[in-house]
Amino acid sequence: MRLDVVSIFPEYLQPLRHALLGRAIERGLISVGVYDLRDWATGVHKSVDDSPYGGGPGMVMKPEVWGPALDEIAAGKRAGGAEQLDSAVQHIHGATHDELSGTVPQRYDDRDVLAGEDPNAPLLLVPSPAGAVFSQNKAQAWSNEDHIVFACGRYEGIDQRVIDDAAHRYRVREVSIGDYVLIGGEVAALVIAEAIVRLIPGVLGNQRSHQEDSFSDGLLEAPSYTKPRVWRGLEIPEVLTSGHHGKVAQWRRQQALLRTQSRRPDLLENVELSTADRKILAAIREEAAGIGEN
Repeated sequence: MRLDVVSIFPEYLQPLRHALLGRAIERGLISVGVYDLRDWATGVHKSVDDSPYGGGPGMVMKPEVWGPALDEIAAGKRAGGAEQLDSAVQHIHGATHDELSGTVPQRYDDRDVLAGEDPNAPLLLVPSPAGAVFSQNKAQAWSNEDHIVFACGRYEGIDQRVIDDAAHRYRVREVSIGDYVLIGGEVAALVIAEAIVRLIPGVLGNQRSHQEDSFSDGLLEAPSYTKPRVWRGLEIPEVLTSGHHGKVAQWRRQQALLRTQSRRPDLLENVELSTADRKILAAIREEAAGIGEN
């Protein structure tokens, strides 16, 4: 996968060199280019913004800067102008968990291609509080892409005509990471990139790590524990030391349902629940109702 990020603060993207993303770069699973938008700006001050039509606070990023930048990146004309990120720290490469167990990492099946779109066009992601909310399903679909470009806006955002025009060369998605407003799109790009890259086969080294994540089956993940068995008087659930894989799996499912019901009940509307799941949820709700009455 190729990731390209366009920003007026390219140094903001240095975290893409670290940890698992850095190792993915070393392994050749991803390549990352960071562009300074001001390279396309003209004039003495290299201005990238102007006041909004119709009045109002703030500034809007100019189409005559963003347009050529996205044109050339889509066409591969400015790859030499990007800062090509390498890994921040050299990793020791040994056999991964999947290789040791003989497991072949699998890609997710779905891709995000709408009717009428060129499936071979790059995917342009524009972080924006007005975008569709980012989700694990989107991360799974986008992990299959060959080329993703992030357009990181600032101020009041990018002139809407840039996004509309880019649809001739890209599959464009305006995307939000939550119902709040950031200073710029760089932090959102880091969040989305990390969520996507960790799903690329070979990045984590154990595909179960993401197959059992929160949201992968629509539920929040059950709590996790490690040694020691007792810490500050708190003991791990006994079932986790039983060695009975079936009981452990059942406990984790129950805990996932409990957490989801307690913290994100909205998620349950879209989860395929078994008869056993429904009984567990009914018991949870009955217990909660009894506590409320007391």
